[in-house]
Amino acid sequence: MESEKIVIRNAETGDVQRLLEIYSYYVRNTAITFDVEVPETDRFASHMEQIQSRYPFLVMERDGRIEGYAYAGPFKDRAAYDWSCELTIYLDPDVRKKGLGRMLYERLEKCLARMGILNLYACIGYPQREDAYLTRNSAEFHAHLGFVLCGSFHSCGYKFGTWYDMVWMEKQIGQHRDNQMQIVPWREADQALNV
Repeated sequence: MESEKIVIRNAETGDVQRLLEIYSYYVRNTAITFDVEVPETDRFASHMEQIQSRYPFLVMERDGRIEGYAYAGPFKDRAAYDWSCELTIYLDPDVRKKGLGRMLYERLEKCLARMGILNLYACIGYPQREDAYLTRNSAEFHAHLGFVLCGSFHSCGYKFGTWYDMVWMEKQIGQHRDNQMQIVPWREADQALNV
């Protein structure tokens, strides 16, 4: 990877087709996502735009080709949860287990810390028994990055004729205070860095 050029940047409208191409692999071939149909391009683009109104939505390019993306979204739509967010990451299946996911997630975490986010959450499909559609790799990936298990839901997702569990994992990245500063939306935090 040393000779490769890795760029992590904010997602742009022109990235949607490639991001959807990556995501569609997971919808069609895995239970990593509980989506059972690939979203329409317009729906995916609208989701990306909605995320970007407040949170970072990052893409990773390797030698000019998008190989993955990660973003944050609201943990819950209530004001008291503003300091918490849910993370999502997808990599092109051909580049997994090469350290790219860690690089992308670590950059996302830094962006969120700049905003004032304190709690990170990941909602992860989890097999009762590993199979061709779902392993425990995602939970292990998050554990390596300092996430800890905080909740389990049993047989809550049905895909490919199998019931799958779902787990929540969390990581705290900031100090919780009695007089907590307000969250700065990502566009404002990002612009402040680039001034």
